[in-house]
Amino acid sequence: MSSQIARVGGTPLPRRSSGARRATASRTAGRPRASRYLYGAIGIVVALIWIFPVYWMINSAMLPNVVLQSKTPTFLPFGGSLDNFVAVVSGGTFLPALGMSVVIALIVVACCLFFAFLAALAISRFHFRGRKGFVLAVLFIQMLPAEGLFIAQYKLMASVNLLNTVLGVSIIYIAAVVPFTIWMLRGFVAGIPADLEEAAMVDGLSRTQAFLRITFPLLAPGLVASGVYAFLQAWNEFTVALVVLQDNSSQTLPLWLRGFIQASVSKAIDWGQVMAASTLVAIPVIVFFLFVQGRMTSGLVSGAVKG
Repeated sequence: MSSQIARVGGTPLPRRSSGARRATASRTAGRPRASRYLYGAIGIVVALIWIFPVYWMINSAMLPNVVLQSKTPTFLPFGGSLDNFVAVVSGGTFLPALGMSVVIALIVVACCLFFAFLAALAISRFHFRGRKGFVLAVLFIQMLPAEGLFIAQYKLMASVNLLNTVLGVSIIYIAAVVPFTIWMLRGFVAGIPADLEEAAMVDGLSRTQAFLRITFPLLAPGLVASGVYAFLQAWNEFTVALVVLQDNSSQTLPLWLRGFIQASVSKAIDWGQVMAASTLVAIPVIVFFLFVQGRMTSGLVSGAVKG
């Protein structure tokens, strides 16, 4: 009996049984679980709302134009086919535009990562004359409206015979993307303590070896994130390409899609083929992101905590 009572001020009070304590604990544990279920349900609803336009585009791409123009919407592509995709690809203009967009995007990603990485490393690890001015210049360039540079860019490319060329539009894209990429990578480089490199140099490594073995692997997520940004900017850019690439034989996918829609407007609009073309433009971006998204978070805690 004495094990089941407690004395408070000399007055014996009965203790709660183990069953009551377990019931209270289960109720307390059930509240966070209910909150997780609620948040999970809200997340699912938001995800469905976000993904519905993408689903509607793909669904419409698989349906014939007669079904799309009916008053009753068709939410499932029963009886659909890939005829719209075949018609778009067999038109003869999609594959050249795809190839040009891929080449431009790869050039922009490679050059932006190279130049931005060196610049971010310099302004984060070294103190030199003009460092603050360089950082301010990077920020100032971001404030300039792109539309205000179109005439100068066009005249510059025309003076060096780089209109309607992959090199010409790639140079303009690199110049536009590098400043923000420098700012992104600067944050990643500054977030890695320099003490790691100094400790490696104490162990006998040179500065270059310490950077390549210790710091560079930790920068992988930043490089991937910056590469994704550069790729999306180069892939989806329209206005600069519209000014520099005026030849119908030299078009990126956004220009090709614009021309494809205009060709459809001149006759009865085939919305099935328009949606199929839009899907084909979006697929490479989705594939690229799925390929690199697993590497965007890798290496954040590796390296510095090993030993």
